[in-house]
Amino acid sequence: MNESTKRPSLLRLVRRPMFWGAVAIAALLLLNLIKDPAYLAISVNPSNGHLVGNLIDILRASAPILMIALGMALVIATGGIDLSVGSVMAVAGATAMEFLKSAGGDPGSAFAALGLSLGVAALLGLVNGALVAFVGLQPFISTLVMMLAGRGLAKVVTGGQNTNAENGMFRWIANGYVLGIPVVFLLAIAVVIVVGLVVRRSALGLMVEAIGINPKASRMAGVRPRGILLTVYTLSGLLAGVAGVFAVSTVMTVDVSRTGYQMELDAILAVVIGGTALTGGKFSINGAVIGALLIATLNKTVLFLGISSSATPAFKAIVIVVLCLVQSEKVRARFSRRRNRGAESGPMPQTALLKLGAEGKGAGA
Repeated sequence: MNESTKRPSLLRLVRRPMFWGAVAIAALLLLNLIKDPAYLAISVNPSNGHLVGNLIDILRASAPILMIALGMALVIATGGIDLSVGSVMAVAGATAMEFLKSAGGDPGSAFAALGLSLGVAALLGLVNGALVAFVGLQPFISTLVMMLAGRGLAKVVTGGQNTNAENGMFRWIANGYVLGIPVVFLLAIAVVIVVGLVVRRSALGLMVEAIGINPKASRMAGVRPRGILLTVYTLSGLLAGVAGVFAVSTVMTVDVSRTGYQMELDAILAVVIGGTALTGGKFSINGAVIGALLIATLNKTVLFLGISSSATPAFKAIVIVVLCLVQSEKVRARFSRRRNRGAESGPMPQTALLKLGAEGKGAGA
């Protein structure tokens, strides 16, 4: 491969937003590595054979973010937004904990709680989809209403109290290991693969993108936006329910005020970092995965560096703003123009000097 073919491929790679997301993850890990040279070390717990280390903790923490980012990517691709995913997480977690509190600790109760919580979450997503597709409300308004109503519904389910329960099978979802790797991360990756195959191996992904790019043209082409919107918002609610199960099964407790709090912001950031435009249209599932891993790495870095809780939002904002500026085509174009100007104002090329010398000789003759 010659230099001319390498350069365009490198340019295409640099222009991908997910590339800069991966660079940001590497930079954060390097920052932590500077503080602690053993930060990336992974060891095996001799008592149970599980892998332990900061990277394993990041993978575990990224699972719920990955779920809501995946659903958010599909919703934003249609030109909408889902602000209710954090509240849906709380409702799903509250439903599971309330059921398990009165049920037994057998595996059957765990599966029943799982099905009940995911069913409630999918129903809330279906309500969002119906408000957008059939009632005609703006996605921002309908999901904002659900965000407020969902948090109140979680308090109704638990009586306004934090609820805990005990069930070994349910706890295993977030705290178990398979081949030394956290089960919660493996489940999240399995869900991503399934959703990715369904979306990309069928016409669903194309129809989602068509609705986001031009709803009227897609309707004239035979795409029924109502059914697609209903499917996408229901799927977003279902994935938020999965994230809620991941969150509460870690400690087997639901905090109706904190579970899923501001997770919708992390989901939106992860999607934008991954390259999905907020204006709708094309989306990237791989980019959503990179974005979720970046958010989890950033949260872990904030704790590891000992940044105070009051300054944490500012630190996260700085990292996100810098990353978005690096991804911006306008910013890169401006730097490119400055480099070109610097090259033009630099030393005169040798060929130009020879040409001027030849003209001078001709004039002297």
